[in-house]
Amino acid sequence: MRFDPKKEGFISQINVTPFVDVMLVLLVIFMMTAPFLLKGLKVDLPHTKSVKSLPVGKRKLILVIKKDKSIFIDRYKVKLKDLRNFLKNLRKEYQGMLYIKADKEVPYGFVVKVMGEVREAGFKKLGIVAEPEEEKS
Repeated sequence: MRFDPKKEGFISQINVTPFVDVMLVLLVIFMMTAPFLLKGLKVDLPHTKSVKSLPVGKRKLILVIKKDKSIFIDRYKVKLKDLRNFLKNLRKEYQGMLYIKADKEVPYGFVVKVMGEVREAGFKKLGIVAEPEEEKS
C-alpha cells in the first residue's frame, strides 16, 4: 500500500511481478533436476519370459552390480567387504526387502556372494530384476 497525494486514499494493489519471478526460477530449477532424479545406473539386465514389474508407490532399495563387479546401492558405490555393515543400517527402513539388478555379464558366483552378504545383513526378501524377453514372430 502506498499513499497517492493526487487521489484520495491509499492504493491497495498487489504487485505480482516478484512472485512470478520466483515461480519461474523454481520452475527452471525443477525442470533441470527432474531428469537426474529419474535416471538410474545403466545395467544390461538378463532377459526372461516371466517378469513382473517392480512395485509402484513403495520406496525400493535397489542393489546394482555392474559388469566390472562394482556394487552400488542407490548410486552409492560400496565395496563388497563393507556391504554387510552398510545394509544393516537400512534393513528396518526397507522392511528387509531388497532388489538386485545384476548385469548379465557378471559371473554367477559373484552374484551369489553378494546375495550371501545381503542375507547376512538381515534382508530376508530378495528380488531379482530382469528384462522381459522379446517374443519372436
